[in-house]
Amino acid sequence: MKSDDQTQRGWALETQLVRGATERSQFSETSEAIFMNSGYVYGSAEEAENSFNGTLERFVYSRFRNPTVAMFEKRLALIEGAEDCRATASGMAAVFAALACQLNAGDRLVASRALFGSCYYICAELLPRFGVKTELVDGRDLAAWKKALATPAKAVFLESPSNPGLEVIDIAAVSKLAHAAGATVVVDNVFATPILQQPMKFGADVVVYSATKHIDGQGRCLGGAVLGSKQFIDEKFTPFHRHTGPSLSPFNAWVLLKGLETLEMRIARHCANALEVATFLAQQKQLSKVLYPGLDSHPQYELAQSQMSAPGNVVAFEVEGGKSAAFRFLNALKIIDISNNLGDAKSLICHPATTTHQRLQPAERELVGITDGFVRLSVGLENPQDLITDLRQALAA
Repeated sequence: MKSDDQTQRGWALETQLVRGATERSQFSETSEAIFMNSGYVYGSAEEAENSFNGTLERFVYSRFRNPTVAMFEKRLALIEGAEDCRATASGMAAVFAALACQLNAGDRLVASRALFGSCYYICAELLPRFGVKTELVDGRDLAAWKKALATPAKAVFLESPSNPGLEVIDIAAVSKLAHAAGATVVVDNVFATPILQQPMKFGADVVVYSATKHIDGQGRCLGGAVLGSKQFIDEKFTPFHRHTGPSLSPFNAWVLLKGLETLEMRIARHCANALEVATFLAQQKQLSKVLYPGLDSHPQYELAQSQMSAPGNVVAFEVEGGKSAAFRFLNALKIIDISNNLGDAKSLICHPATTTHQRLQPAERELVGITDGFVRLSVGLENPQDLITDLRQALAA
């Protein structure tokens, strides 16, 4: 059966990904069981009472906790090196809940400006409707962080690398400034995954994921996760999660557990392919800019090298000729699919200005480098030479 938590924390990453937090039922199944149920029964009225008043720890309702979901949460916490984890129905549920659970009317949130479109909406539009004061800064500029955090704040939120422009933020420096201002640091680590970067080692307090991306990695299901200290999860996050209900389906949790088993191997292949593709793209005259943290031409290359064990699988570039040229390029691709998802086994590409970031005003997009010719490519697990051949013929178009 399973080992205790202390033993599992001593296991190597590859072992944790396959066996961490495994709990078997009375049937001793090899693969994790799917507990596809909503509720649980009690042997007595007293047992039910004690289950709800907290004197007895057990599963009471799958909106709160579920055995399959709990296995996913414990395994991801082991991989991340976090004290605790709660899973959510999607990555955006994780982002919103991680912020909303700790912010009240009148509180200040300082966030990097370069964010995924929905994250930007939450920070810049949704939370301010509830009285939260949000200040957006250039995440690459430590002076901007220092100025913003000279005033006390409740939370700091950032993505590193950012979606889609691959801006890399100095997590350790920002965390130090944030803590001095009294803020909790929340990092969206989806591009890096827990395999390539663990923000808590650099001072972050909370890490959020869209498990829909690399953790599933095959476009099958939605999921998200919030990781942090046991105190944060117990006192801040769990009451919000329990009573608002952004719960992960047990079936999706099982799919994500299967995804974790191969995550390290897939990420290694993703990164190798992406570096080969990015190196090719950097030599193409039809592109005015190529951004990839693994290329020494990236503005934060040295920082990326110090924070990440590898550069990830996302490459961004700008096609000369604006939207019309970018669309001709996208429409000419034969292997790579047009999709707003990323982190998939299949290579996927999108035009952020008209998809993921279309809600932003042109001036807002310009501030984070999303031009009409800007394209985001999530490099998959195909043969990299096939991808390069596809990109070459599409650029010729």
